[in-house]
Amino acid sequence: TIRPFVVAAILKDVVFTPERYASFIDLQDQLHRNLCRQRTLVAIGTHDMDTVEGPFVYDARPGSDIEFVPLTPDDRSFNAKELLEYYETEVTGKHLKPYVPIIKDSPLYPVIVDAQNRVLSLPPIINGNHSKITLDTKNVFIECTATDLTKANIVLDTVVTMFSEYCAKPFTVVPVQVQYQDEGGAVVDSYVTPKLSTRREKATVEFCNSLIGIQLSPSEMQTLCNKVQLGPAALLENDTILEVTVPPTRSDILHAVDIAEDIGIAYGYNNIVKRVPETNTVGGEFPLNQVGDLLRDEIGRAGYTEVLTHGLCSIHDNFTALQCPVREDLAVSLLNPANIEYQVVRTTLLPGLLKTIQHNKSASFTNGFKLFEISDVVLVDKSNVVTDTIVGARNSRKLAAVYAGPTSGFEIIHGLVDRIMTLTEVAPEAAYVATSMKKAQGAEDEKYRVSREGWYYTIAPLPAEGAHESKMYFTGRAAQVLLTKPGNAEKVRLGTFGILHPLVLKNFNIQYPCSVVELDLEELM
Repeated sequence: TIRPFVVAAILKDVVFTPERYASFIDLQDQLHRNLCRQRTLVAIGTHDMDTVEGPFVYDARPGSDIEFVPLTPDDRSFNAKELLEYYETEVTGKHLKPYVPIIKDSPLYPVIVDAQNRVLSLPPIINGNHSKITLDTKNVFIECTATDLTKANIVLDTVVTMFSEYCAKPFTVVPVQVQYQDEGGAVVDSYVTPKLSTRREKATVEFCNSLIGIQLSPSEMQTLCNKVQLGPAALLENDTILEVTVPPTRSDILHAVDIAEDIGIAYGYNNIVKRVPETNTVGGEFPLNQVGDLLRDEIGRAGYTEVLTHGLCSIHDNFTALQCPVREDLAVSLLNPANIEYQVVRTTLLPGLLKTIQHNKSASFTNGFKLFEISDVVLVDKSNVVTDTIVGARNSRKLAAVYAGPTSGFEIIHGLVDRIMTLTEVAPEAAYVATSMKKAQGAEDEKYRVSREGWYYTIAPLPAEGAHESKMYFTGRAAQVLLTKPGNAEKVRLGTFGILHPLVLKNFNIQYPCSVVELDLEELM
């Protein structure tokens, strides 16, 4: 079925003025945009009751069988299929074009006809010209077709309650009985609309005062609720609980927070006295984020371009293409991936950088192509070291950079590693300094280095076997960064860098030699 629900009501002896008429049309437009979700959930139709004859039938028919003169254009007759094509192509129907896809591909179109088989509306697209509302209309027939019955009732209640005040006898409405029939004509369901139902919602006085930041007595809150259409309000349980009446016009009241918000509005936000919070706290940037931002500036000044790549990737890109063993115990897998490119959450930033190079072959590599990224990867975490809850995974902040050019650029990436360690105030070990080609000058320079006490690093060859990334790098052209922390006798592997193996370059279709580095920033904190 298409748009299976309908509700209706009649307003008798309405007096329209130009202002009221414009307001009536504007109310429908506002409801269509918001509560009706651009007519996908509910569509409103209003008709001159004196031009049609009941009972009305809401039916689904082939588009070629629905013939009528619409409101736009009102100078010719269309069948439904022709009309939808007209709205898709003609300028005069461009305001209705967004709604055409809602029903266009359906084999049957919804339609409302009267006892004489005259078309009142083709929901959710357009009403018929025969029953259009004018300033002279006295009796208004309102119908709402919908995919959601609850939303339909809310919309109908809103229209009726807002415009029944313009009836000769204000705030009266004629109900309509809706009957559902089977193919044999037997009634299988029936209800009367509009519902115009009210309900009761509760909120504690203490909660409202705390949320707003005021101190009102229960009786004062009760008075304020009556000002914002939430009355009559009652006080329960020794005046500790406020119970309000939610009218049909206030479908937005869903929770105690909504009651507190309305009390705050009625009290007046400008009347709330500003005061210093009882808890004295100082806000600050998360240290890991702060270090990341500072490093972004410095690496950017070194000529590297920052990129932001996808957090999801394929198992092939994350492991196989890098010549790393597939570790299902390391990566978080998606249960129902949208496609093969989004199978796991990345455990390394390198695939994203290499695919960026792959898709920028037209860029100049003459002077080298430098990229970097500082982002999170996700690792399986059975011990829940980050939180006390059973999450099974944790984020890890990584820094990765790549150099591609006519030469491998190993010395350029090596220099970036040393620069990063200098910026994070980690000093090189004496044995590492001694391997420098400028040993004498290097020892002199170390006197002026700013570093954290007890923090040291050194560079060591990456084992050809045993390490997860061993086969990713060119043999003998890879290194690991080892970090010594205060109070920790064992060195921690901070990351690796080196020249990528030719097979890795082939897997990513990269035509230039590349050197990469990937470091764990959290170990530097």
